[in-house]
Amino acid sequence: MAEYKVTVYEKFYLNLWYDFISKSKNGTFLFHRDFMEYHCDRFEDFSLLVFDENELIAVLPANKKNNTVYSHGGLTYGGLVFSEKLKLSEVIMSFKTILEFLNQNGFEKLLIKLTPSIYHKYPSDELSYVLFLAKASLIRRDSLAVIDMQQRLPFSKLRKRTVNKGKKNGYSIKEETDFESFWDKVLIPNLKKKHDAEPVHTAKEIKLLQQKFPHNIKQFNVYHNDEVVAGTTVFVTDTVAHMQYISGISEYNDSGALDFLYDHLINDVFAEKRFFDFGISNEEQGRKLNSGLMFWKEGFGARTTVQDFYEVETANFSLLDSALM
Repeated sequence: MAEYKVTVYEKFYLNLWYDFISKSKNGTFLFHRDFMEYHCDRFEDFSLLVFDENELIAVLPANKKNNTVYSHGGLTYGGLVFSEKLKLSEVIMSFKTILEFLNQNGFEKLLIKLTPSIYHKYPSDELSYVLFLAKASLIRRDSLAVIDMQQRLPFSKLRKRTVNKGKKNGYSIKEETDFESFWDKVLIPNLKKKHDAEPVHTAKEIKLLQQKFPHNIKQFNVYHNDEVVAGTTVFVTDTVAHMQYISGISEYNDSGALDFLYDHLINDVFAEKRFFDFGISNEEQGRKLNSGLMFWKEGFGARTTVQDFYEVETANFSLLDSALM
């Protein structure tokens, strides 16, 4: 049985990390250091690398707080990212080595937010099985509204009507790199009014990220008489077009602005993507469903997939030894 070594990330490994993420079977641009480190002041990074002798075989984007390590708090999803050639038994031992390393360094718990399977370039659910073996506790489950673009369901009659309404009302759609107008005129006021909240990213931050990842972050705005009335910010990976932000001024939503936009995104812009992900429709750690929001997304043919969050005791590393025959 191979013996693996765990190392805490430092800038010395920057190029190795970047190259590994690019070639991994379940990594996305969110795991690139340029994305993770734009908010380095908010999280104490504690990302880990797993080596088999001198070969990097897995990484864990993570941060630490007190005696707990977390799948990186600045990312929507995470977990163990690994090479496409890594087999299940090797993933088991990689994770066992991570837990043992954390336990020996005084960390009692590891909290993992899994990457939804729609983002995997190849089947990559090994970690879900390993967490079961390690007796991890499921602490949260989010519901994502997703369209399988290769097996699409038709729009509902209501969505078709509102799309047609939007077409008749003379809206125009622009893809652009101006994030400020959408943030200032639509997104921030709506979030404040509906949820007394602010966007996770500031307009300055999302602009900086878009400059670093121009092929992965896109902004589409809807205009009426030269004024932005709705829009969406899209994070694009190899397999998924994910709607990171969705917002529209209510009076224009009623006249079809957002539905007009989403008809265009689904049928034209991202028609060749494997999945179209509207994101979550739940609140309070997954325990309350925003049924109205989910109804709107399902009207476009979206159906549910889930993202799971686990807590595992690092002392449970010993359980993984007995899992292999």
